[in-house]
Amino acid sequence: MTFAGIPVEALDFYEDLENDNTKSFWAAHKQVYEQSVRDPMRALADELSPEFGDVRFFRPYRDVRFAADKSPYKTHQGVVVGGHYVHVGAAGLFIAAGHYQMAPDQIARYRVAVDDARRGSALAEIVESVRDAGFVVDGEALKTRPRGYDADHPRIELLRQKALVGWIDAGAPDWLHTPSAAVRVAAAWRELAPLKGWLDDHVGPSDQPRR
Repeated sequence: MTFAGIPVEALDFYEDLENDNTKSFWAAHKQVYEQSVRDPMRALADELSPEFGDVRFFRPYRDVRFAADKSPYKTHQGVVVGGHYVHVGAAGLFIAAGHYQMAPDQIARYRVAVDDARRGSALAEIVESVRDAGFVVDGEALKTRPRGYDADHPRIELLRQKALVGWIDAGAPDWLHTPSAAVRVAAAWRELAPLKGWLDDHVGPSDQPRR
């Protein structure tokens, strides 16, 4: 399937799902999900994959086994392409890259690198540049300083991070419904490449279970 944009019906589908997150609604509108959400998002991922990497398409069903909220369906469709993330929901498109969760060994490597004058300063400059480009850079963080680091450390805010992600809510501009949406997502991921690259180089993957 050639990517032609994300239809308006995809946003409408998720707006309705937010108001009626039930199996009966899903059964009655499953074809809308497949034609207006699933297939266009897969086509988008396939178009971006040659440049950015392997595709991981998320299931639309929530894991409610340990959740207080028993709503059975996710209210957005997410896909990962080579470690880069994009999803569509009622509000439109969300684009991100970075380390959304870090296992303990990754956090340890991250803090060592941030503490290092050369590597840590490089990350601080990258974060500033990415923010200047219009992205938010944040993630789960400690409320206080991590153990072993001074409160007046020049990069204490970065040291507090347990995750670090650059992201932007692109919303639902006219281009979302056209083939140029793929161009826009790719451009955003390229702008986030220095942040993702620093994390890949200095943190890397983990063999430990995710938190």
